[in-house]
Amino acid sequence: MKPNRKFKNNMFTMLFDNPDLLRELYCALKGVSLPSDAPVSINTLENVLFMDFINDISFEIGGKLVVLIEHQSTINPNMALRFLHYISEIYKTIIDSKTLYSTRKVKIPWPEFYVLYNGEKPYPEQEILRLSDLFEKTHDLGIPEKAFPLLELEVKVININEGRNEEILKRCKKLSEYSAFVAKRRSFYKELGKNKEAVTAAIKYCSNNGILKEFLEIHGREVLNMVITEWNTEDCITVRCEEAREDGHDEGIEKHRLYVLELLDQGLTTEEIKQRLTQKEN
Repeated sequence: MKPNRKFKNNMFTMLFDNPDLLRELYCALKGVSLPSDAPVSINTLENVLFMDFINDISFEIGGKLVVLIEHQSTINPNMALRFLHYISEIYKTIIDSKTLYSTRKVKIPWPEFYVLYNGEKPYPEQEILRLSDLFEKTHDLGIPEKAFPLLELEVKVININEGRNEEILKRCKKLSEYSAFVAKRRSFYKELGKNKEAVTAAIKYCSNNGILKEFLEIHGREVLNMVITEWNTEDCITVRCEEAREDGHDEGIEKHRLYVLELLDQGLTTEEIKQRLTQKEN
């Protein structure tokens, strides 16, 4: 199955496709300062799919640190497992596999994992998702639980909605402006009731008020298409999952979500997907 580039190439990844902006973003998230000449190299996975997603952003800083960032409007409790997959694939691209058999210790960049949340449902300012939260318990087998997990991965979830984590947003102008754009898009949707009109109005408002002005003037049409596609896709997935919950089929929610993503990967539009979902129900 080939990845659906149009779906994954969203406004957020496009906005931060720049080493200097990624350095600024990391400093804001971490609360640190780095030299302006600290080299940043982008190594986002382009051909590796996990749960039908390509990862959002991955980059190295000075060869010492590798940072993976996902941007989500819904929180997936399995993010630590997804990041485990991503970091494994990224290390494969960084490290010569032959060195694994060397008698010398292999040095690898320190990994850090972030999810930037901007969904509408209430969520804490920050939260940690751990891989160990997903581990099966072994006491039923008569095996004592370990005092600490032998394999762990922590993901820091940061709420970037307007008015949340203001110190972080102050430290990264582009992230703050992106948050403001999302807030305006939602505000116009409540007023206008249609996705395209809401996104168009948000682009015009932000351009006129110095919010992502240069970016929107250059990429306005692309942003319009990407945001509408992303928004409509979320609607398809949300409606389908809510129907599953109402029918009492909690175990099928993930299956429904993946079915929608599979249709997207085949190049179907959101309207075609809705028709396909209706036909499947009947």
